[in-house]
Amino acid sequence: MEQAFDLLKLLIETPSFSKEEAILADQLVVFFNSKSIPCQRKFNNIWAFNKGFDSTKKTILLNSHIDTVKPCSGYTTNPFEYFENEEIIRGLGSNDAGGCVVSLIGTFLNFYDANDLKYNICLLLSAEEEISGKNGVEEALKYIPQPILGIVGEPTSLELAVAEKGLLVVDCQVKGMSGHAAREEGENAFYKSLNDFNWIKNYKFDRVSELLEETKMTCTIVNCGTAHNVTPDVCNYTLDIRTNELYTHEEIIQILNKHLIADIQPRSTRLQSSGLPKNHPIFQISEKMGLKNYGSPTLSDQALMNFPTIKFGPGDSKRSHTADEFIYKQQIVDGIVKYKQLLQLIVES
Repeated sequence: MEQAFDLLKLLIETPSFSKEEAILADQLVVFFNSKSIPCQRKFNNIWAFNKGFDSTKKTILLNSHIDTVKPCSGYTTNPFEYFENEEIIRGLGSNDAGGCVVSLIGTFLNFYDANDLKYNICLLLSAEEEISGKNGVEEALKYIPQPILGIVGEPTSLELAVAEKGLLVVDCQVKGMSGHAAREEGENAFYKSLNDFNWIKNYKFDRVSELLEETKMTCTIVNCGTAHNVTPDVCNYTLDIRTNELYTHEEIIQILNKHLIADIQPRSTRLQSSGLPKNHPIFQISEKMGLKNYGSPTLSDQALMNFPTIKFGPGDSKRSHTADEFIYKQQIVDGIVKYKQLLQLIVES
């Protein structure tokens, strides 16, 4: 445990904002070298396999991220100063997702030398998770054999997220014709958009998930008009759509095109929702461990994995991205115990 806390100290005291993780990645490579564990690196992603890696076996992925958001203005302490007492460890990234990172590293070290594993184990510490960057986990997975299961380390209070909502952001544009407002000339793009806004407000996606509930759509940004006396000829607005596992983003785009006046342009369709099939063995394992299963409303690197995944880890999602971020030391202790138990049951299944 002292080694885990020392690692968390390193994570907190080494700034690693998204796309700026290079120094921390360098130091993690040094750590693995000190353990005589070969690791690979692409950009700021680092991964390693168990010592007895066998190309004929399938792979279990252990993943968490080493980047953080920038500290918010409400911090009352230095966000990069490691603070520890009998109960907590405080500092930027301690909860999201430093506790998961050090717990997964500890778990990986525990299994590293085992030579009778049913599966290979790959530990991937990824970059750019907080911005879903293209040089993060998506890039690293190109060099890793397709896993049969991914365990994504995020603060879930050690409850098991077996599904996760996806994110689809769509930019929309309605065109009118400019004119002088006093003479009521032109075609008002804002008025044309009102039908779209009413439809967006009232539309209900009819496929409701047991775990992730409804797909939800919100208009979050509207830009229209240039001057008080000019009829606006363009109205731009943005939709934030949180999808359940019963819709693909492509299906939702088809629905929007059918009902909206606007020309629509999705920013990306990469961040799909995910969900395990009901007959997946992980549910039996979860029951053995007495874990609560749920559907997660928050986005993670799960969205970029095209294989079965679960999200699980120490820490509390409610403390992520908050001022004076902290994690309870006992949560890290419990995290290592639960990760080891979960992985042991998986490799025995």
